[in-house]
Amino acid sequence: MEFFCYHRDRPGSLALRRQLGEAHWAYMDRYEAELIARGPTFAADGETPTGSVHIVDLPDATAARAFAFDEPNYQAGVYRDVLLRRWRNLLGRTMWEFPGGRTDGQRYLVLGFGSGDGVDLDVPDAVRDELIAYGPLLSDDGAVWVGTAALVRAADAEAARAVLTSGQYAEVEVHDWEFGGRR
Repeated sequence: MEFFCYHRDRPGSLALRRQLGEAHWAYMDRYEAELIARGPTFAADGETPTGSVHIVDLPDATAARAFAFDEPNYQAGVYRDVLLRRWRNLLGRTMWEFPGGRTDGQRYLVLGFGSGDGVDLDVPDAVRDELIAYGPLLSDDGAVWVGTAALVRAADAEAARAVLTSGQYAEVEVHDWEFGGRR
């Protein structure tokens, strides 16, 4: 089962985040084979971390919760909250298989939250080559659509936002994002 996990930083926790950097990486190293994508989000300055995205393939919801809540930064109070949702990998690949590589162009996390009939349930052909990860956010049982999550290479935040169908979501968030993991 695939899960989307977004740990959002607590304001004022940057020093603690830096202190725990190696512990976080060592924890994630244990999940290397299960990770579909990972990486930090950033504030408008492009340098201050605001969160940490992990898309992971785990056996069940219990394993996903353990992954999210046993993470060292979460345990120490770096994060203010965690978005953990079932997810479906519509691209069928990991971020490391993205043809655009790790560094070329601006990268964004786009989250669209909604209810009712699902939208954007197919990969948008017009931007397929710019998508790093893409899929629906789902209820715990995987039966109900609650939104869409995408990692995308785009010219700017508005172009990234345009990956989702305009006017079809209650809320859309766009965050600067970069490939994570050890280099």
